[in-house]
Amino acid sequence: MFRRKSVCGKAKNRRTVSGYGEFPRRARTDHTAASRTVSRAKRLVVTGICHVRLGDISSGLAMYRTFRSLAFIASNTDEAQASRNDLIRLYGHTEPAEADVIVALGGDGFMLQTLHDTMNTGKLIYGMNRGSVGFLMNDYSTDSLPERIEVAVENEFHPLKMTTSNTDGSVSFALAINEVSVLRQSYQAAKLRVVIDGKVRLEELICDGLMVATPVGSTAYNLSAHGPILPLEAPLLALTPVSAFRPRRWRGALLPDKVTVVLEVLEPEKRPVNAVADHTEVKSVLRVEISQSEDTTARILSDPDRSWSDRIIAEQFSD
Repeated sequence: MFRRKSVCGKAKNRRTVSGYGEFPRRARTDHTAASRTVSRAKRLVVTGICHVRLGDISSGLAMYRTFRSLAFIASNTDEAQASRNDLIRLYGHTEPAEADVIVALGGDGFMLQTLHDTMNTGKLIYGMNRGSVGFLMNDYSTDSLPERIEVAVENEFHPLKMTTSNTDGSVSFALAINEVSVLRQSYQAAKLRVVIDGKVRLEELICDGLMVATPVGSTAYNLSAHGPILPLEAPLLALTPVSAFRPRRWRGALLPDKVTVVLEVLEPEKRPVNAVADHTEVKSVLRVEISQSEDTTARILSDPDRSWSDRIIAEQFSD
């Protein structure tokens, strides 16, 4: 097991920190800031401090967690699969359904899919970048992985819920971690009515598309459409148009995350529109309702020296 010995009571009752249990013992090198944080945690433990807490970091809590098992999953690229094999040789493997922590190896798209697959399961997801951008991922390293996970910052968030009424009379449901978007289906621009909490805010918006983005997704498609970057802990959603034509000066809005947004498609036969929630696309919609799903939770871990909030701040000063 990966459980450290509990150390409580006075400092005179000192104990040393146990090894990795079922993990093979191996040399550890403090070559990252995360490892240095781990070393600090060890010093606190052996001096007899109970319930070691490294403090609130950004939106999550970095703490000295215990866990029993790891599962390793990877995207289908050669690099990701090779990394998975390396980590399994070092640390063993438990099936994802039985593991306490799932280590996801790939890029941001693979992380999004993993979060969708594990929502409301209570599983903690720790990603390491074996893709391209890797905004949602931690740096890849085979060293000291259990220790990195033990002190990682835990972030919990609620996805968006999309409900669509479609031209064929059907109703569709989907969840989105990044954004829900409506996009024109043909050469004709979309024509939309925007209703927020039952009040019409835009009677007619002519555009290529319109999206509602979460803080997590604000650095993805939303940023490409010149939408605002939102701090992870901000209780806000970004309502961002894609190539708005009329009103020409409208550039979007910031909304409280408790609102319900309804997008009504005007002239749907002449100007057909699709709705997309992350990876799920619904063709030819008439109406799209978007709200935060309070009863659905995803959990992701980030290294203390590279928390999500830090990444979002850094993104605003990058090239």
